[in-house]
Amino acid sequence: MNRILLMPSLSASLFYKEINLLQPISFDKVFQFDKFNQLCSGFVQLGQYSDLSNQTRVLEMQKGSGRKWTLERDLDQLREHSKGEFDEHEVIRIVGKNPFLWHDHWPVKDYAKVFECLVLIDEIGQEADRVVSRIRAVGRETQSNSESMELDNNDSSSFQPLPYVAVHMRVEIDWMIHCKKLEQRLNTNQICSSKKEIMERVSNIKGLKTPSVVYLAVADKLLQNSSVLEGWEEGFLPYEKNKLGVDGIYKKYPYLIQSAIDYEVCLRADIFVGNSFSTFSTLIVLERTQKMITMGINMCGKDVRWPSYAYNIQQGESNGPMRWVTNMSHSTLQEISYGTNHIISC
Repeated sequence: MNRILLMPSLSASLFYKEINLLQPISFDKVFQFDKFNQLCSGFVQLGQYSDLSNQTRVLEMQKGSGRKWTLERDLDQLREHSKGEFDEHEVIRIVGKNPFLWHDHWPVKDYAKVFECLVLIDEIGQEADRVVSRIRAVGRETQSNSESMELDNNDSSSFQPLPYVAVHMRVEIDWMIHCKKLEQRLNTNQICSSKKEIMERVSNIKGLKTPSVVYLAVADKLLQNSSVLEGWEEGFLPYEKNKLGVDGIYKKYPYLIQSAIDYEVCLRADIFVGNSFSTFSTLIVLERTQKMITMGINMCGKDVRWPSYAYNIQQGESNGPMRWVTNMSHSTLQEISYGTNHIISC
């Protein structure tokens, strides 16, 4: 349509309605506005509502739905509203179910371009730096203790830094309510995962050496109990915000910003383990896949960097999690927008 996208507000999507956690936040309070336009030049541009001459005179364009709303009809409507009398309107508001993410009409590679333009504002990026630094420090302390015990038999300079595993531990009440209903509707048992199942799958990741620091990305306010640190096998060192000593960082911000920090921490992890029916997990895997492609890394090699796994799907007889990469050549967003147990594995 050759139009600028007015800067959106971002909001949390929770099935368990904690109203105080659902406050929307302006896009530029999370991501760098000018940087987005610079990196996405020629693809999509954002504009400010303050730049409008008339914010009340808006033309609404109703998007269709159902099987009859084909890719061709969708595109024809967009083209029609880019000329003639429609083009005279300063603002067009597109309304309807998933108006911009109609999953049959957008290829994954186009969607992924947007993520290359999203750069956290300095304040949030620096908070994520602090959390990651603390996780790495715990790894160094553990490694130092291990080295001191083995100095008589080994050269300490040969030790590699401990990797950290980030687990999007989706066991909060809002998720459990939603996933149980979804399992019933889809007649499957590969969506919900108990704490015990998640721990078993993580401990069975093939080739994962111990000791390993495990960061648990979990919404503390939505937990029904605080036992996520208990029951891990020897060699796995679980940490959440409080035990890590970074809960003060998170408490300064609303729920959505806390999620943005956790997203960045998971994105930078040496190993990421999530749930393939979670949008949060799915988008992290999308970015990690894109990063490996950009750097020319073999995603299915034996010692691949930044591997990702889905703990809700079992890998063969090992009871480990399924390896997970995004199918960047997929012609629709169906696989990444709505959750699936049909993931690409290596």
